[in-house]
Amino acid sequence: MKFTKSEKSWILYDVANSAFILIVTATIPIYFRSIASEAGVADNVITAWFSGATSVAVLTLALMAPVLGAIADYRGMKKKMFALFLGIGLLGGLSLAVTTQWQAFVIMFILARVGYSACNVFYDSMLIDVTTDDRMDVISAHGYAWGYIGSTIPFIVGLALILLTPFGLDVATATRISFVLTILWWGLLTIPLFKDVKQVYALERQPKIVNTSFKRVFVTLKKIYKDKPLFYYILGYFMYINGVYTIMSQATNFGGEIGIDQNLMIVALLATQFVAFPFAILAGKLARKYGPLKLIKFYMLVYIFVAIFGFQLSQAWEFWLLAIVVGMAQGGIQALSRSYYGRLVPKNESNEYFGFFDIFGKFSDAIGPAFITVSALVFGNARPGILALIILFVGGYIMINKVDKLIRGL
Repeated sequence: MKFTKSEKSWILYDVANSAFILIVTATIPIYFRSIASEAGVADNVITAWFSGATSVAVLTLALMAPVLGAIADYRGMKKKMFALFLGIGLLGGLSLAVTTQWQAFVIMFILARVGYSACNVFYDSMLIDVTTDDRMDVISAHGYAWGYIGSTIPFIVGLALILLTPFGLDVATATRISFVLTILWWGLLTIPLFKDVKQVYALERQPKIVNTSFKRVFVTLKKIYKDKPLFYYILGYFMYINGVYTIMSQATNFGGEIGIDQNLMIVALLATQFVAFPFAILAGKLARKYGPLKLIKFYMLVYIFVAIFGFQLSQAWEFWLLAIVVGMAQGGIQALSRSYYGRLVPKNESNEYFGFFDIFGKFSDAIGPAFITVSALVFGNARPGILALIILFVGGYIMINKVDKLIRGL
């Protein structure tokens, strides 16, 4: 399949921002644990602080997302909103490289996560503008696939600096330099999106955009509730993506708590990116043959296995096994979730609807780490929190199965 210029530029942004989320998953938790440990903070408290920071960041954005999306639906506003939060994300990310106090690091991390997540609201809705319904599964899958593989370039360079410490660098300085390289990568690879992606579907500007946008949010909520396939889909997505995001964001945090070597964890997560690349592309192809909902349900079953196996995890080879299994599933479930939702929503209001998509995704991204936080503080370790994720995958499966039946008229 040949891609248009706008499709290529849209896919390239996934390469850009995935580099940031890779260090959020891998090196940032490890660096935070090191600076907090030096300050005398206990291991389980470090786990709680990092998970709590993730929850604060995503909840902040979740509360803003529908209104931000509604504003971006008006002609000429999508790129402006995107640029604003891109700037916030980049500045927050660069601040991580100059912050050595663990409390300040938490604040900068929250700022960077808010900017990153807000950009994704507008970016995801641009899928509507760059391609057609019949190409969405493939384009969305390629976005995730190339994001996985492309994001490893600055990560590997940064990892080499951390492991080899050339030019007399210490590990901490090398880690901070790797943060700078990643943020520069994110910013530079965003330029083609600004040049080539146009807002095709839009509402005409209103005199009082903010007030009108707030009113539209409540109208849209009613529309979503009345549209049963869309309503059940969002509920199901809210549940299962919770577990997906939690496993992604808390893997090294959990691994560090149970004593797995930091370098082994980072290399394992790097392997996840390479495994995810072909399997994400494969998901787009299989969706054309079997339908996206069947594949999403299958991936949920895979994640139930991951949660059960993760509960008893204690050795490095087990962490490696889960990293490979997650790599096979995460690209497919994310890509197909995004593209199938894009088919369900009205085109001219795609930003607002993707704002709700994001709010449910981000609330779930906050609840999952909250499970880990409570588990770490109450039980002294994160294992019960990992096992509790099974409830969310089972609930998600039930809701998506309802959607499947409604769509097929059963």
